[in-house]
Amino acid sequence: ASCVVRGVRRALVVVDLPFGAYQGNTLEALNSAIRVMKETGASAVKLEGGQHASAAIERIVSAGIPVMGHLGLTPQSINKFGSYKVRARAVEEQSRLLSDVKLLEESGCFSVVLEKIPWQLAKQATESTCIPTIGIGAGNHCDGQVLVVNDMLGLCKDFQPRFVRRYAELADVISGAAQKYTDDVRCRDFPSNTESYDLSWNGG
Repeated sequence: ASCVVRGVRRALVVVDLPFGAYQGNTLEALNSAIRVMKETGASAVKLEGGQHASAAIERIVSAGIPVMGHLGLTPQSINKFGSYKVRARAVEEQSRLLSDVKLLEESGCFSVVLEKIPWQLAKQATESTCIPTIGIGAGNHCDGQVLVVNDMLGLCKDFQPRFVRRYAELADVISGAAQKYTDDVRCRDFPSNTESYDLSWNGG
């Protein structure tokens, strides 16, 4: 994260608190957030969960650290869900998500990620809160969007969920370049004389 912070000019850098860094108690959550902010120089931290994470969020925010929430499909809880299927299809889960959006707002979150939920629910959630919603697999009614850069650039050929739009196929480009390099080395086409130094060379 610190490398990303050094490389950005105006982007907001938000760091996910790792699994196990905030679930124990609010003091553990606060200490984890402080460590992330001090060691990375990031702008904010992100926590997954609604009601069970609200106390930790409140304590972190009270220390002056901005917090982004995350609802819907929460990858750190995948063992509880059992799959990466779309979340909040059932009415009960939809109602809980809408309640959690308001709770995160009241707890002090400045924004919330909505992941892999029906677009109608994401639209309703966005309209029900004053904080920005960031969608990933949640339709185009959220205030903003995010994609994993590896997915967007086509670096992972075996993984393409419905919500991903690939803007390049870099896996093919990279593997093709590597294969061409290998072929050129094996047939001694690389390096050529123009890519080699001789005794008369006076350049750099």
